[in-house]
Amino acid sequence: MKTVNHWIGGKTVEGASGNWGPVTDPATGAVTTQVALASAEEVDSAVAAAKAAYATWGTSSLAQRTGILFRYRALLDAHRDDIAALITAEHGKVHSDALGEVARGLEIVELACGITTQLKGELSTQVSNRVDVAAIRQPVGVVAGITPFNFPAMVPMWMFPLAIACGNTFVLKPSEKDPSAANLLAELAAEAGLPDGVLNVVHGDKIAVDSLLAHPDVAAVSFVGSTPIARYIHTTASVNGKRVQALGGAKNHMLVLPDADLDAAADAAVSAAYGSAGERCMAISAVVAVGAIGDELVAKIRERAEKIKIGPGNDPMSEMGPLITKAHRDKVASYVTGAAAQGADVVLDGTGYTVDGFEDGHWIGLSLLDRVSTDSDAYRDEIFGPVLCVLRTETYEEGVKLINASPFGNGTAIFTRDGGAARRFQLEIEAGMVGVNVPIPVPVGYHSFGGWKDSLFGDHHIYGNDGVHFYTRGKVVTTRWPDPSEAPAGVDLGFPRNH
Repeated sequence: MKTVNHWIGGKTVEGASGNWGPVTDPATGAVTTQVALASAEEVDSAVAAAKAAYATWGTSSLAQRTGILFRYRALLDAHRDDIAALITAEHGKVHSDALGEVARGLEIVELACGITTQLKGELSTQVSNRVDVAAIRQPVGVVAGITPFNFPAMVPMWMFPLAIACGNTFVLKPSEKDPSAANLLAELAAEAGLPDGVLNVVHGDKIAVDSLLAHPDVAAVSFVGSTPIARYIHTTASVNGKRVQALGGAKNHMLVLPDADLDAAADAAVSAAYGSAGERCMAISAVVAVGAIGDELVAKIRERAEKIKIGPGNDPMSEMGPLITKAHRDKVASYVTGAAAQGADVVLDGTGYTVDGFEDGHWIGLSLLDRVSTDSDAYRDEIFGPVLCVLRTETYEEGVKLINASPFGNGTAIFTRDGGAARRFQLEIEAGMVGVNVPIPVPVGYHSFGGWKDSLFGDHHIYGNDGVHFYTRGKVVTTRWPDPSEAPAGVDLGFPRNH
C-alpha cells in the first residue's frame, strides 16, 4: 500500500505519530493509500523549519524569488498530467476536470512570477520641508494554509505561491482525503530551487489544524472549506493573535429572466451544477426561474442532464466521476430522498446509480429538484454534490429578494439579454462574485476570489491584490535629511555654503 508522509525542511519525513488515515479510490471504494496524521510535535517541527527558512527567505531579493517561481511554473506545466492523475485517483474527478484545476492554479503561480510590480511601494516627496514619506510592504513571517478535498492542487496553489513570492514561508495542511498532489507540488518546488523549509507539508486531522491555529510562530492562516469550520478557524486563530482569511461554504444561485436564451441557460446550469460532481464551492446549486419559463427551463435541464456519462475519472468517456467518500455520497443522497416529503418535485433521482464493474464506488447520479421551498433542507444546506434545486418566482424583484435572503454570499449569476437588468443585478445582489451570462464567475488570477456574509470570515479575499495585502504588512517611513549646506563646520561635502 502506498504511504504519504510529510514534507518538512526540503525532504520527506516519515510520520512518527503512529496515526494513519485511509485514502480511498472513489471509483472502486478500495483503500489504496495510508497518510500520516501529524502530532502536535510534528507540526512544531514543520513550523520550526519554516521559521528558520524565513530568516533568509524574508530578506531575499525579488529577482531570486521570481527566478525560482518561473522555473517552478515550467515544472508544473511539464507535470500537468502527473498532478491531474493523482487528483483523479484520490478525489475521483474526471481527468479533464483535474487538468482544469491545475490550469487555474497555474494562474496564481503566474501572478506570483510578476510579484515585483505587486510589491512596489509609494513615495511622496517634500510633504514638508525636506520631509519625504514612503509606504512599503513587508512579509508577515510563517504562514499556514489549510485546504479542502475538492481542489487538492488548485486551492493550495491559490495560497503558497503568492505567500512565498511576498517573502513568507509556508506550512500547508492539505485534506487528508486526497493528500498526494500536495506532496508533488512541494517536490517540484524544491526541484525548481526553492530553499529548504520555505514550503512544508504536514498531513493530519484536527490535531494538526489546532496546533497550527495556536502556534505562536504562525503569523497568518489561510483556509478554504465549509462555513462551520471557517467560522471556527477564524475565531480560534484570531483569539491567538493571527491574521486570518477563512473562506466558507456557499449556496450559489442562478437567476434566469424570461428574456434569457434558455438553451444557453440550461447548458450553463448543467455544467455549473454537475461539473466535478457538484463538489465545488462555486457550483450553481439553485436556479431561480422568473415568470413563465420555469417548465421549459426544467425540461431543457433534464434533457441535458440525462445525457451526462458517469464513470471512473480515468475513463476518457466519463463526464462526471464519483463522490469523494461513501459517507459523503450517503449524505448527498439523503437530501434527494427527503426532498419530496418537503414539497419538491423530484424530476431526476440519481440516488440509485451504479457503474457496472465498479459497484463499490461512491456513485451517485444527477438529481434535479423542482419547485423547491426555501424552507427545505435541500435548499438551506450546502449539499456539495450533483443536486440542482429549481425555485420559481414571478418577478425579478422577488428573485433578488430570495437570493439576498440566503445566509451565503459567495457567487451568483444572472442570465438575460437585457443590459439594464444585468446592471441592476450587479449592484443589488449581495454576493462577492457575480456572473452575467457566466454561471461560475471565478475571477482570473489578478482579481481576488471571495464571498460575502457566511461565505467569508476575515477582511481579505484570496489571491489577486487582496492576497498580496494579506501576505504582507504595510509600513510607512517618514524621512527628514538636513541639507548638505548645513553640514557641521569642518565637514566638506563639496557643496557651496551659499546653496
